[in-house]
Amino acid sequence: MKNTNVLISGASVAGPALAYWLHRHGFTPTIVERAPALREGGYAVDFRGEAHLSVLRRMGVLADIERARTGMGSMSYVNSAGKPQAELPADLFSGDVEILRGDLARILYDATEDYTEYIFGDSITSLAEDAQGVAVTFERGATRRFDLVIGADGLHSNTRRLAFGPEEEFVKHLGVYCAIFTTANHLGLDHTGHAYRTAGKLVAMYSARHNAEAKAVFYFGSPAMDLDRHDVARQQAVLTEQFTANGWQSDRLLKDMRHAPDFYFDSVGQVHMDSWSRGRVALIGDAAYCPSSLSGMGSGLALVGAYVLAGELAAAHGDHRVAFARYEEEMREYARGCQKMGDGVAKLMVPESRFLAAFLNRYYKIMPYLPGKNMAANMARKAAENITLRDYSDLARR
Repeated sequence: MKNTNVLISGASVAGPALAYWLHRHGFTPTIVERAPALREGGYAVDFRGEAHLSVLRRMGVLADIERARTGMGSMSYVNSAGKPQAELPADLFSGDVEILRGDLARILYDATEDYTEYIFGDSITSLAEDAQGVAVTFERGATRRFDLVIGADGLHSNTRRLAFGPEEEFVKHLGVYCAIFTTANHLGLDHTGHAYRTAGKLVAMYSARHNAEAKAVFYFGSPAMDLDRHDVARQQAVLTEQFTANGWQSDRLLKDMRHAPDFYFDSVGQVHMDSWSRGRVALIGDAAYCPSSLSGMGSGLALVGAYVLAGELAAAHGDHRVAFARYEEEMREYARGCQKMGDGVAKLMVPESRFLAAFLNRYYKIMPYLPGKNMAANMARKAAENITLRDYSDLARR
């Protein structure tokens, strides 16, 4: 086996999952993460279908995820007075098992920390490849050499920027921004959520951690804005401008936002690339093929990608040129199908006109009685299962 010393950028979902499988196949993973510690909080993510569940089962973490699952039921759309107007089924939002992203990150970290070097509070500043490997410089740490470098650092991937070019060449803005943070469950929600939609905006709350707290979620339509991703004060000011006097719980949640320990704000986008690798550098998860946070496919797609990439590296005995090509062959159509789930969701999530917003609210009210009421959930499941995973277990530690 060659090229066994692998640097992974990103310690959220794709990075630790890749570290798990690389170790299983005899590689030595190192993970560098810009944040000073594991990122807590975040929205709920779900897994659906046998492809997702089989990877979690093979990793031995499915039982842990099920113990930490949100247990969410249906979601209700409400009017300005908070009266439910329509109910959408749990399967549409939470799949077979749903978990808070922060809880998932903790489970994956616990499963890999014994054999993975984690470097928190640092990030890659340059990559210099030669015939023997990659010289990697860091913001804080000393320069080190690795055989391969894998970017698992999300929609705004630093690795992708360094190895492939500027973000704007690959990220497609879907016309929506989102914010999420933890707040008190002052509505007394019991494993459920409420959402309130107006033209170009949606604000929601759903219970979390067995109803002990809640997540507040804001979506609003907008062209791409020139916002510093690390300027929380400006982001909160934008959200306040958008949602003040919007109705329902908007003003209350905007006040709570100022004290939230885990405020998160970002654009909603997709990543489209002709190739996910260049030389000794490759990308997985949102860095390579983000389907958008509205698709419900991102975490499952990342886990499957990590499983396939590590497996193909093992099958090629560490030959990255063969393995990276096979990884793309296995994953390309699957990723494209998952991305289709996010293509039209933005316009439905935050319709531009009052007429369309009112129409959708009425449609959701009668949807449970229509023949195609499960169509959206069935389409999501079909996309999630549209891959036949190779069994790489015979290659483990070979």
